[in-house]
Amino acid sequence: MEVNSLDLPDALVSVNWLAERIHHPEVIVLDASIPPVQGEVDPALVGIRIPDARFFDINGRFSDLTTDLPHMMCSAEAFTREAQALGINQSHTIILYDYLGVYASPRAWWMFRAIGHERVAVLNGGLPAWKAAGLPTEHIVSAEFEKGDFRANPQSGFFRNADQVLNAMGNEMECLIDARSAGRFHGTAPEPRKGLRGGHIPNSLNLPFTELIRANQLIPKEELKGIFAKLEIKDQHVTLSCGSGLTACILALGAHVSGYQNLSVYDGSWSEWGQPSELPVVMD
Repeated sequence: MEVNSLDLPDALVSVNWLAERIHHPEVIVLDASIPPVQGEVDPALVGIRIPDARFFDINGRFSDLTTDLPHMMCSAEAFTREAQALGINQSHTIILYDYLGVYASPRAWWMFRAIGHERVAVLNGGLPAWKAAGLPTEHIVSAEFEKGDFRANPQSGFFRNADQVLNAMGNEMECLIDARSAGRFHGTAPEPRKGLRGGHIPNSLNLPFTELIRANQLIPKEELKGIFAKLEIKDQHVTLSCGSGLTACILALGAHVSGYQNLSVYDGSWSEWGQPSELPVVMD
């Protein structure tokens, strides 16, 4: 294989893979970083980026700004407009990363797949792994780009709403998995967002997203497969949730790498379900 070959190894690429191809004219690197709801960012990684990376604004330009729920998926029209403004073309291979390693970048990966763009992958280890490998970085500066020809082609089933989750809750062919911590899942630890109830969606399983991460990277495929095998998913449709639809996408990435295909993300997640309402909550 030539060094500049763009044969994409499915959903994850290594820093070495990207370093060898970063100057390829069909590669676009997007920085999908957002601050964590809990925890801190290494100050040495703030304000820098992989050279020529463009900012994928999950919290702003690529969010549905008509709702108070955090970073909900925007419309196809908005996605098209903002992707074109970043200079993205239909032919581009898109590599996503974030400054926490693997945190927000899987959300951006899921969004691109939901909008019909298949040539997209997550940089495993993100900016921490890139910098640790001694690869170059640069200071973040604003820039404008020649308008791209990207066109959203929305795919059904990638995102679910509360009604769909409610209908799935008691269906034997459905599996609900929550990526929050065990304490939040069981209602023994407080929610980081104010005003939300404790507990979880009835009949859902708990798989904290942190179990899929080691040293800022997604754990190896065989370990991922072992973790998901313990959940005994079988042929069920899997709906993934978390606090706000972000870390659920880490589970989606891990499940995808493990070979699962029948996946959805509950976009509103606990930011919606956990609000005072008649939606059922249990704390077992």
